[in-house]
Amino acid sequence: MKQVIFSAMLLFSAGAAFSQNRFSKNELSINGFRNPSIGLEYRYRQVSVHAGYYVTNFTSGVTNQFVKTGLTLWFLPVGKKEIPSSFYAGASYLRGLNRDYDRKNALGMEVGFRWMIWKGLNARIGAIAVTARGQDLKINPAPGISYSFKL
Repeated sequence: MKQVIFSAMLLFSAGAAFSQNRFSKNELSINGFRNPSIGLEYRYRQVSVHAGYYVTNFTSGVTNQFVKTGLTLWFLPVGKKEIPSSFYAGASYLRGLNRDYDRKNALGMEVGFRWMIWKGLNARIGAIAVTARGQDLKINPAPGISYSFKL
């Protein structure tokens, strides 16, 4: 499964070379729910860095909490808005804060789509795969809501 996710990320990033001119130079996002984390994200052209607090339920009713930081690649922009909707693929470092992941290091790989709803308001829908030593690979939906400012 790890190879499938990695291969998908490589395939998606191949389209990035054809879409660079559609992205603004700088963008700051305040992420209010889950994807990529509850925190901040800064994008320069097609690459962004993010950091914040991440929660997810791998099992119904059991919330896992993490500190999360990582890189995201943006590609295939769609629409004519100032900040276009687009696809993304990213990799993140997660540090567990509770339960089975308490004080454990983990790797997250995610893919998805960010839809620009109105002005800077946007929603993300995607999937994340999380792996950590001593844990099975977990794949979860990764929705999010953010507000982005073009700098």
